[in-house]
Amino acid sequence: MATKRDYYEVLGVAKSASEEDLKKAYRKLAGKFHPDRNPGDEAAIASFKEAAEAFKVLNDPDMRARYDRFGHAGVEGGGAGGFQDVDDIFEAFGGIFGGIFGGGGSGNRGQGGPRPRKGESLQTSLTIELLDAAVGCSRELQIDKHVSCVTCNGSGAKPGTQPQKCDYCNGQGQVIQSQGFFRVQTTCPSCRGRGTSIRDKCPDCRGQRVVSRPNTLEVKIPAGIDNGMQLCLRGEGEAGENNGPPGDLYIDIRVKSHPLFKRDGRNLACEVPITYAQAALGTSLDIPILTGKHHITVPPGTQPGEVFRLKHQGMPDPHGGMRGDMLVEFHVEVPKKINKKQEELLRQLAELDDKQVSAKRKTFLDSVKAFFTIQEDAE
Repeated sequence: MATKRDYYEVLGVAKSASEEDLKKAYRKLAGKFHPDRNPGDEAAIASFKEAAEAFKVLNDPDMRARYDRFGHAGVEGGGAGGFQDVDDIFEAFGGIFGGIFGGGGSGNRGQGGPRPRKGESLQTSLTIELLDAAVGCSRELQIDKHVSCVTCNGSGAKPGTQPQKCDYCNGQGQVIQSQGFFRVQTTCPSCRGRGTSIRDKCPDCRGQRVVSRPNTLEVKIPAGIDNGMQLCLRGEGEAGENNGPPGDLYIDIRVKSHPLFKRDGRNLACEVPITYAQAALGTSLDIPILTGKHHITVPPGTQPGEVFRLKHQGMPDPHGGMRGDMLVEFHVEVPKKINKKQEELLRQLAELDDKQVSAKRKTFLDSVKAFFTIQEDAE
């Protein structure tokens, strides 16, 4: 599969581009590669789709933030999929530039009545524990969504009757006017694009064509998923119109913070407290890792803040890459209370320290002495 180009590169804008900059860039590309201007040119259609996909992601603040952080992997399955055909693009952006996408292309726009419409997408969120994110899990999710009314079979009309053709647009659902090279196509203000009007409404859906129903789904969450990533369940959104396909369901994942582990991408960090004696003399400890515990040897002379790296003991990569590492940072604890025996031994140690100054401490004391000498000379 070909590698996708950077979306900013596709639109020819900087990463700091404003919403208006994005629209200007996209409008320029849409006009250049529009199917009406390039009939039968498959390369132009491919560029037309590529520009639309890039604009779809960057024009959405949430998707743009995920793209800036994770690249294409951050928006995969999150509503950034490529468009199947130019009709999808006309449907998505038909009114955003004052009708630049009216007419042209393939399909039955403006011909033979209203065309099928894909249902609206839904969005919700799920919160999981870090340990669940590490191994993957399944969760039940209940969400209310609109489904096609069974009583009227989604027509909105009372059983035994049918929706009538809209007189304003003659059943087309669109009003089309010529404007230079392009035809300006706008949604019919009377029927709102449906091409029909309902005189006798269905008693169950009251002419809305859909009814609300609770829906329980099992959501499979892949191992390694990170906070802020998004899952997509195809076809689990709102019902489509005129026999159109249902929309999709987007699930924002929230991963709770953990009392022991701090996450940084695929790596995990864990702060382990040790005593002064353990740091000076060395010791052996069992430290927590995702799968339980890990035995580690702390060498003599371990310094506060020193970090040990345990390879491949971090989080898995949700995209199949290498597992991250566990970073163990040692924190030397100073006791707030000590008994008489401990105080006696510490005082003996302090006396030894004064007679047997380490090289590091000597360097520090020499630097302090030189600093004070400079201050005295300046006076």
